[in-house]
Amino acid sequence: MRVLIAPDKFKGTLSAAQAAAAIAEGALRIYPEAVTTVLPMADGGEGTVEAAVAAGFEERLNAVVGPILRPTGAVWAVNGVSAVIETAQASGYLLAEPSPENALRAHSYGCGQLIAAALDAGASEIVLGLGGSAMTDGGTGALRALGLKLLDQHGAFVPLGGGSLAEVVAIDASGLDQRLATVKFRIAVDVDNPLYGPLGAAQVFAPQKGADADGVELLDAGLRNLASLLRESFGVDVDVPGAGAAGGFPASFLALAGSGLAEVTIESGVELVAELLGLREKIAEADLVITGEGSVDEQSLAGKTPIGVARAAQALGVPVVLVAGQLSVGLDVLGELGVVAAASAAESARSEELAMSEPERYLRQATENALNGI
Repeated sequence: MRVLIAPDKFKGTLSAAQAAAAIAEGALRIYPEAVTTVLPMADGGEGTVEAAVAAGFEERLNAVVGPILRPTGAVWAVNGVSAVIETAQASGYLLAEPSPENALRAHSYGCGQLIAAALDAGASEIVLGLGGSAMTDGGTGALRALGLKLLDQHGAFVPLGGGSLAEVVAIDASGLDQRLATVKFRIAVDVDNPLYGPLGAAQVFAPQKGADADGVELLDAGLRNLASLLRESFGVDVDVPGAGAAGGFPASFLALAGSGLAEVTIESGVELVAELLGLREKIAEADLVITGEGSVDEQSLAGKTPIGVARAAQALGVPVVLVAGQLSVGLDVLGELGVVAAASAAESARSEELAMSEPERYLRQATENALNGI
């Protein structure tokens, strides 16, 4: 039997690679003669670079400016002319203590520095994995690192950060790195929020980054102003589904695409990563697929990693077993996606707290329980 093991991270306890290793141990206890292949997955957010490296991409480390101007090291990955960059690495919330002040100051400048590094390495395709970000700056910080200028009413540069976007009156793209026109940007998202408004980047996500009520209103006003200026400067409406991901990061890049300064697409994160890692080809070689992540619930059905893996396997007629830290979706629902058995670490441990205290042990046990249920 050939078993493909393709989980996402178990957030707060195990990386995708660690989870895959624990699942493999559990699978081999039930099927000792099986040939297991591990393929750590991601949904385009945190863990995407790690998944790319596990699949054979070369890991790179660059010093960049963090989201509140402190230097930090950021990992990215490259394979030939393809590069993978995460907003979480250079501009992540773990690099900026959530507070009303930092929510306004945080920026994506470091992501732009990673893009420049990828361009220096000869990349012609750059995957931008969004998620885990600290900023709400509409991606302006990243493009400022690449030559974009944002000016106030006096012709001076506005400070970095989403809190200054409402002060911008003009955008100057004349100094943009000309290599951007030679690159295809594939932006991986797992939300469909617009740029601004009740469901936009500021209103929905900024409170998680420390913004208070006044800060949320200022950030939303800034994104509205940015959208208006981008429309005037580039003739592009950037308030589209998905533009609200990672503090509105896609917005500025979409403006470049509309004006011919770069090629940009917004794509489903899990589907993009699946293509990048050759998931479909590996499923086709397997007799069984095991997938999972920390929590599988109704929201997961919208397109989280295990569901994406299950759908890909179902299309190829390969049965799927799902294991999770916590599982609140029944097999009657999962069965429609080709899942033949499912189990959770919390159920195996009889306690969520115990499962999280020894995640590898109980994930192995959950895997055994699920496979015994086939």
